[in-house]
Amino acid sequence: MNATVLYDAPGSRARVRHRLIGAVTIVGLAALVIFAIYRFWDTGQFEPLKWKQFEYPAIQAQLIDGLLGTLKAAGTAAVLALLFGATFASARISDAWIFRGPATFVVELFRAIPLLILIFFGYYVPVRFGMAISNFWALVAGLTVYNGSVLAEIIRAGIAAIPRGQSEAAYALGLQKTQVVTLILLPQAVRAMLPSIVGQLVVLLKDTALGFIITYPELLYVGKQMGSRLAFDLPYVPTYMVVAAIYISMCAALSAFANWLAHRGNGKPSPKPASPR
Repeated sequence: MNATVLYDAPGSRARVRHRLIGAVTIVGLAALVIFAIYRFWDTGQFEPLKWKQFEYPAIQAQLIDGLLGTLKAAGTAAVLALLFGATFASARISDAWIFRGPATFVVELFRAIPLLILIFFGYYVPVRFGMAISNFWALVAGLTVYNGSVLAEIIRAGIAAIPRGQSEAAYALGLQKTQVVTLILLPQAVRAMLPSIVGQLVVLLKDTALGFIITYPELLYVGKQMGSRLAFDLPYVPTYMVVAAIYISMCAALSAFANWLAHRGNGKPSPKPASPR
């Protein structure tokens, strides 16, 4: 859609005003970052003792174990969420109400429940009935049903976005509903859906941090244990800064992959990094 349909192109005064607002915002953010760094320095968060533990191989191994725990939960939940989303999206676009109705109820139900409650429910409710479930599968179950429901809507919306004329033409040629979806609509929809799907998987990866509330040994849980060591003067802030840097690196890599898919789907080459001046 052309941008001029949504709003008028800014004039010279509006452009100056936008630049001024952008400059003030940048200065404000820079001042906030500087203030945060100063507070960290003033409270001794950059003292060598608080960072010394990261020199030990055992500590580095713990971080790697936490990272592997995060990737294991995220990878398992991503595969199951994609299967969940594809299944319920297929049911939602079915002509048979016996499939469409329950699928709509399930998708809307799990989208409306906070992920934290789903994880608590999956971990503690079975215990009340004498059925123990590991914290890994409780976390994966919560991530699967919540993100799977969101993915089901992404897939359904992607298929619905294909112009109706294409499905009508396919029906006119004598194709069945399943053939129209699998041969005509889905191949086109996948190209448009991929960036959104990858974006949701980024959310799923970040949501694995909620596993620490049920003591699943993922990256944040390991960081909490490392930050509570008295021998290094309770290095919570340095540890969480390291953990945050790892999360940001993983999410940045997935976001870059999503952007690459978006440019590839639009038939445009991926933007080349700016050459150093």
